[in-house]
Amino acid sequence: MILVTDATGNVGRNLVHELIDAGEKVRALTRDPAATTLPDSVEIVPGDLTRPETLPAALRDVDRAFLFPVHGALDGFLAGAKAAGTRHIVLLSSDSVTFPQPGWIGEQHLACEQAVADSGMSWTFVRPTVFMANDLGWAPRIRRGAAVRGAYGSAAMAPVDERDIAAVAAHALLTPQPGKAYELTGPQALSQIDRVRIIGETLGVPARFEEVPRDDVRRHLLDHLPPPAADFLLDQLAAAQSEPTPVLPTTEQVTGRPARTYAEWVADHATDFGGRASKRL
Repeated sequence: MILVTDATGNVGRNLVHELIDAGEKVRALTRDPAATTLPDSVEIVPGDLTRPETLPAALRDVDRAFLFPVHGALDGFLAGAKAAGTRHIVLLSSDSVTFPQPGWIGEQHLACEQAVADSGMSWTFVRPTVFMANDLGWAPRIRRGAAVRGAYGSAAMAPVDERDIAAVAAHALLTPQPGKAYELTGPQALSQIDRVRIIGETLGVPARFEEVPRDDVRRHLLDHLPPPAADFLLDQLAAAQSEPTPVLPTTEQVTGRPARTYAEWVADHATDFGGRASKRL
């Protein structure tokens, strides 16, 4: 039995489908089973990583588990998993742990990695760069024809499709390689300006990027992030203006197929952005 935590999240829900397609028995952990839409063959159980007392039923007979990085709240899950006989943990981490200065976000992920490494179970870490799914935050403005507003528009990142992260995580669960860490990027280094342009061209909708001061963006980020996290994200963008994120071949090496392009991702999220997929770049 494979347990998938955060089974309704961007990576988790795609991972469930990968594992079902591979013929595995899958148990999905979610806070609200009644609101979950997953294949009928999936065993859906209630539970919360921040409440270890809710986890024993989810961990029963679990051999391998995909673990979402709830910062500061993994010890209970790990202790329960080890007691239940779980052998291998695949942790969703971040490429920020590899930075010379990991910053606040990298330090949080490093703490999660350390907790898993100290658990006594074997492990694999999956370390993606920024998710393409993060750009769904632009969708409301694009749907109403407003400009996407941000700082450091020319900063070139290499965002990765959440389905590619799930495919690599599935590989790590299906063929465990203890102590392995997979660093993932998308296939292109693209600026925010590039990505907004691709959304417009792919879907045939008006889309433009508007540069705004860093402080304005920071104030917006502070609505849902602690100050150190907001500063880290903005510093990362600032650095990527002169040093684009290197593109890595990990997805193709692991899965045997190329990483999905940003235009492919956009086309698959056409309705989110208020358009119909007209062409792919």
